[in-house]
Order: sequence, then C-alpha cells, then structure tokens
Amino acid sequence: MFVVFLFVSGFGEGFLKVGDSALQYEEKMWRLFELTKKQMPELTDAYYGKVKKAVYKDGALNLKTKRFLSLAIAVQSGCKDCMISQTEKALSLGATVEEIFEVCSVAVSMGGTLAWSQALVVAQYLAEKDLIS
Repeated sequence: MFVVFLFVSGFGEGFLKVGDSALQYEEKMWRLFELTKKQMPELTDAYYGKVKKAVYKDGALNLKTKRFLSLAIAVQSGCKDCMISQTEKALSLGATVEEIFEVCSVAVSMGGTLAWSQALVVAQYLAEKDLIS
C-alpha cells in the first residue's frame, strides 16, 4: 500500500524505494552534483560562493541550528538530496539522532503524512550509517 501511495502521489523514479541504498544514492548524488557544477560555473560561483557563505555560518543562529532548519524544510518540500545532505551536515556538526528525529517531527507536524513519508529517507540514511536499527 505504501509503494502504491508513493506512485500515486507522483514521487516516481527519484524517490528512494524499499531496497534502494541511501548511501549509494548519496555517492551518486555528489558525483552528479560535481558534474553539474562544471556545466554551470557562473551559477556555482554565485550560489555556492557568496550566498552559501552568507547563510551557513554562525550568526544569531548557530550553524547546527541552521542545518536543522534546512533539514526540516527539506523534509517538508520532499527534496531527497537536501534531506541526505542536511542530515550528514548536521551529524558532522555533532547532531544526535534524537535531535535529527525531533527536527523531522517538527516537519511532520506541519506537513502531515506526506512529510512523514519523506522523513523515511532520513531514517533510511541513518539506518544505513548504523546509527539506528
């Protein structure tokens, strides 16, 4: 039933399906990301230069909090690449699994079962990293 729901909801081929590896997807995602950066150098310089540097630094909100906000938005919007990336970046900043799931719970409280279905990507990623079982 869950797979049918995802198909009907239009997630299509891009959604991680049961049996797919989130870690393998992450590896492929970063390879493709590097290829697209080479094809769009001006956009890359603008977006990943000044914009990212202006946002992703300690300010009124610390960097970990900003990564949590980004993760919640990623879950809410259904951006698989963003969910994986922001989860990994939050972990690298010392986030705990409990904190990550609390962030996901905020996204679910705003987005309902659709956001919950997206939070499964985060759960799968953490499970494959042997952080949850």
